[in-house]
Amino acid sequence: MRKQIAAANWKMNLKYDEAKNLLSELKNCSTENSNAEVILAVPFPYLLTAQEILKSNSSIQVAAQNCSQHVQGAYTGEVSAGMLSSCGIKYVIIGHSERRELFNEDDKIISQKIDQAIGNAVQPIFCCGEPLAIRENNEEAGYVEKQLQQGLFHLAPEKLEGFIIAYEPIWAIGTGKTASAEEAQSMHLHIRKVMAERYGEKIAGSISILYGGSVKASNAKEIFGQPDVDGGLVGGASLIAADFEAIVGSLK
Repeated sequence: MRKQIAAANWKMNLKYDEAKNLLSELKNCSTENSNAEVILAVPFPYLLTAQEILKSNSSIQVAAQNCSQHVQGAYTGEVSAGMLSSCGIKYVIIGHSERRELFNEDDKIISQKIDQAIGNAVQPIFCCGEPLAIRENNEEAGYVEKQLQQGLFHLAPEKLEGFIIAYEPIWAIGTGKTASAEEAQSMHLHIRKVMAERYGEKIAGSISILYGGSVKASNAKEIFGQPDVDGGLVGGASLIAADFEAIVGSLK
């Protein structure tokens, strides 16, 4: 049975004291579902603090929001997957639409980052999703399929078992717009079929596919209730403890 996951992406938000307060509010966050997991992707300076505050709750894991495609060297300001691993970080978001669009990370760079993360025993949360123009032209299926092919299809099958993919329609991130539950299910099913065609039904069935795009406490239960939606990658709502706890409680 694939994991149900509520992952928070804090992005570039919260000063240090604010972050500590939110972490303290969330440190007892839990779910009755033994197959569910909570992941908090916090800014780099807060990773170790988050681990320390949350260490008593084994159901919450700490994630980084990005990593370098390079092993080490003269890359000022970059953070390697090896560094994350050496700090005990087990998850990293790779290929978020903001990294693709604002920082010009193409499929080749994202593929390299995936390799760095896996090679250092850090589980990627691989993001994919289409912009509004692609959706309006009804080209979203092929667009997302290409992202999967370019980012993941070079991996050996065993690397994909229990993998995490986050589908984030770019037009629904930070806009207040949300894909309907039916739209989310349709794309999640498409992603699973694409992965099944490449890697087989067993591996495709083990992959947790999260929805990311203005997930809120008010819509999480309906979205997460879809058969191929295995939780969410949550932005703004994850910065409010009560809202994020409600989202965690909406996991199947």
